[in-house]
Amino acid sequence: MPEPELISVAPEGRVATVTLNRPAARNALNRALMQALWDAIAAVDADPGIDAVVLTGADPAFCAGIDFTEVSSSATADQTSTRGPGRDANGLFRFLPVIGKPIIGAINGPAVTGGLEVALQCTFLVASDRARFADTHARLGVMPGGGATVLLAQSIGLRRAIEASLTGNFITAEEALRLGLVNHVVPHEDLLPFARRLAADIASNDQTAVRRLLRHYRQIAASTSLDEAHLIEGYLAETWPAGTSQVAARRAAVTARGRSNA
Repeated sequence: MPEPELISVAPEGRVATVTLNRPAARNALNRALMQALWDAIAAVDADPGIDAVVLTGADPAFCAGIDFTEVSSSATADQTSTRGPGRDANGLFRFLPVIGKPIIGAINGPAVTGGLEVALQCTFLVASDRARFADTHARLGVMPGGGATVLLAQSIGLRRAIEASLTGNFITAEEALRLGLVNHVVPHEDLLPFARRLAADIASNDQTAVRRLLRHYRQIAASTSLDEAHLIEGYLAETWPAGTSQVAARRAAVTARGRSNA
């Protein structure tokens, strides 16, 4: 039986829904999935018939983070490629290319560590009532490099982000709404229709104005020294001496705790 596609792309009008499709692995990011995600986002950006993107995961999770098997075997994504996921000039490890169209993250379940960073790299987030968020880098003994310490602090405030990163505790969908991490929380079965309606609202507007506004918001964010903050985080991730040799040993405990909170 052939392997299912790692990413599915479903156009509907001027909106494309991109779905991470490794449900048996809770959509954990191995090299193949990271590259497929990058390619899918780049393709919808290049498609003149698409004006907005919805990014979600195949149930039951949005994304469980980096694939532990590949991490513990020291197999990592190609960080030197200019056409795939890797470290940007500002230090941020980009799971998603920067595109001229908005990406609405439709968080259908747990978004953990690297999965949280994928969500944070979206333009904004809508959550199912089953969504959960956690930064477990400290539990695993590794350092973040995909924006967790920068984009999470930008979203929920510095002190709350510090608490989330140091404890590794899960944030429920309702708490994420209260903290400002997500824009909306809806019943699980309404998540994709709701996110697509928001995307369609965006697509119905003047696209020159939409894309200029999106670019403007990015310029504002960068002017508040986020580039420097990403550079600091990137340096931390690249120079962390502990390596990943203990990740496999910690995997079972971290996974068990995550699933008990999910």
